[in-house]
Amino acid sequence: MLTEHVTLETLITDSVAKKHLPQGGLRHAVITAENAFELANERQLCVDIATKAGLLHDIGHTTWEHQGEWDYESYNYYDIHTIKGAERAHELLIFKGEDLSKARTVALAILFHSDSSPISENVELTPLQQLVFDADDMDELKDKERHNLEIDFAEALERVRRLDMLVYQSLQNCSALQCKDCNGRVGETDAEKRD
Repeated sequence: MLTEHVTLETLITDSVAKKHLPQGGLRHAVITAENAFELANERQLCVDIATKAGLLHDIGHTTWEHQGEWDYESYNYYDIHTIKGAERAHELLIFKGEDLSKARTVALAILFHSDSSPISENVELTPLQQLVFDADDMDELKDKERHNLEIDFAEALERVRRLDMLVYQSLQNCSALQCKDCNGRVGETDAEKRD
């Protein structure tokens, strides 16, 4: 399993991620992935899927500026970054060789990670989807600040490599226990588990 593992480094260094992650804030993407790792450990969810969804959660962002200023009102009303991000992340993960079930689960977590999209209304979030929502919200900076504050790519890469090592260690323990979260049924709700 681990020989075929798609790493966060593989994702962040891809040309698609390099083009689109800075739109949502590279610093924010890395922090959200780190938050997702901590929450996944606390909530006993798959750290691999959680960190990938955390890293890629804003890959669908575009710049919402009007006359050089962040236009939060337009962003709040017209934004579809969750939809674009889910598609973009899914394609990137499949291209990199990710397990199809994991890619789908990451994409769905990205689709529902923000209440800025009407698609999230009246949806019962799975535990993983709630985790990504919470990890995104944990960034202490709000709105435009967290999306515009920059980080040097070398520092982002170093932090992602550190996170990859932590994920790798967790996966070694997880695979020894036959973790069901990484075996294709990670995104289901409690009701789906009973069926």
